[in-house]
Amino acid sequence: MPIINVTVSGKPDPALSSRIAAAVSELTAAHLRKDPTITAIVVTYADPEHWFAGGTSLAEQNANSFWLDIKVVDGTNTKQDMAAYLEAIFARFEQLLGKLHHESYVLVHEVSAAAYGYGGKTQEFRYISGKLKSGV
Repeated sequence: MPIINVTVSGKPDPALSSRIAAAVSELTAAHLRKDPTITAIVVTYADPEHWFAGGTSLAEQNANSFWLDIKVVDGTNTKQDMAAYLEAIFARFEQLLGKLHHESYVLVHEVSAAAYGYGGKTQEFRYISGKLKSGV
């Protein structure tokens, strides 16, 4: 049930947004085991002339970049999961965007289950309810 915000350099492109959302959802399910049916992804665009990396605009460098920000419940993934996810995301964005600036970022926020949820219920509530229903 992560919420994922992705910013990419370039002009808004609905077809690219769709490909990005599909790729991010796929990789998030594969590496972090997050259910794609309850994963939310927002894709926004930033003009490369206004995105600076290393003091120079991406437009001047003829490069692309992305910033992916995801929130997940703490303790649900290992360091190895996270490392594999970051590597896979970077590789896929290189395929999607072309020449990718090495200063393209992924930030995984691990947040408390009691402070995170959807549909008006915390993940802590869902966990406890599930345990009670299963009799464990």
